[in-house]
Amino acid sequence: MPKKVSESMIHSEVAPGFEEVKEEFEKDFTERGETGAACAIYHKGEKVVDLWGGYRDAKTQTPWEKDTMVLVFSATKGLASMAVAVAHSRGQFEYDEKVSTYWPEFAQQGKENITVRQLLSHQAGLCAIDEPLDLEKLANLDIVSTAIAKQKPHWEPGTKHGYHAASLGLYEGELIRRTDPKHRSLGQFFHDEIVRPLNLEFYIGLPSNVPDTRLATVKLYPPPKMLFHPIAMPWRVTLAMLMPWSLTFRSFMNPNTGDANAREYLSVEFPSGNGIGEARSMAHAYSVFSTGGSELGITKETLDALTTPAVLPSSGPYDQVLKFDTRYSLGYSKPYANSESGKSEKAFGTDGMGGSYAYADPDAQVGYAYVTNKHGFYPYDDPREKSIRDAMYCCIQRLD
Repeated sequence: MPKKVSESMIHSEVAPGFEEVKEEFEKDFTERGETGAACAIYHKGEKVVDLWGGYRDAKTQTPWEKDTMVLVFSATKGLASMAVAVAHSRGQFEYDEKVSTYWPEFAQQGKENITVRQLLSHQAGLCAIDEPLDLEKLANLDIVSTAIAKQKPHWEPGTKHGYHAASLGLYEGELIRRTDPKHRSLGQFFHDEIVRPLNLEFYIGLPSNVPDTRLATVKLYPPPKMLFHPIAMPWRVTLAMLMPWSLTFRSFMNPNTGDANAREYLSVEFPSGNGIGEARSMAHAYSVFSTGGSELGITKETLDALTTPAVLPSSGPYDQVLKFDTRYSLGYSKPYANSESGKSEKAFGTDGMGGSYAYADPDAQVGYAYVTNKHGFYPYDDPREKSIRDAMYCCIQRLD
């Protein structure tokens, strides 16, 4: 067991009026069992909160430094979908056009009429991939393209939705590659068009020149442990994850990526779940989107599409994979009954398995990110993160 995190291991740069956020971050370590984490908040285009602390590696008791980066799992989808939004603003595709217009091979197995909007909104029925994919195959984008193009939908597209946990980023990546004049991968497009202009530290496909000393070690939990956390994890999800034949299990467990801390995994481009970086970079990127997107050339049409409330499938909000009501739009989760994801219908973002979460709230002009290397069992609103988010809005309300 790691030693309890001392006050000297918690670091902060906080603008006047946001002290309450710092207090809640400290309580994460003293009262909520946090081991290592970082949080950053931008408000009206300015960084107002930058927090980090605890252990980068709890086993070796190595401290979390200011420049520590951590794997954020499905919170990666939000950054990957920023690349899709930039591509849309460049006129590379239309949301309501058929995917097969840009990618003819996609039309197999009755997918010829699926629109880009349906695909990005988890309505295409392509949540589980039948062909086994491992790291070697993931590294070959042509192999990935062939495997996902021939996938048969698990429901009639547009009639239902379900979290495309591992597959969404792969489909986004091929859409980028097919429509980008340079035919770049999503990871390369993201680096060239978002990371460089904004001077971010976030990677979808970690370069070999980033030293291990900058990487946090994530502590995962095996699925059976969910049985011991029935309050945090809905029982329907728990049962489904224990059944290898279920759509839920199959949606999460292929590709088979192995050890999440291994450089072999972090180095491939897996836009659904292996993004790694700093909380402040994630918050900065979302801040750009929450304040108009001019730094990245985001058009009003694209921004309006991102901030519009989600259009549900014909069967309603029940998620076929997560087994509770959700709302999705253009690669992002939108506010719904279980999680407000911001204080307005315009908010959009994604959370990551274990507790990481990042999003934009255009009404409040907020870009927000919380990351952790100690995995919790909440599918949304992890108390460590939620307490900070609530404190942030209290601070903003008082300031306004």
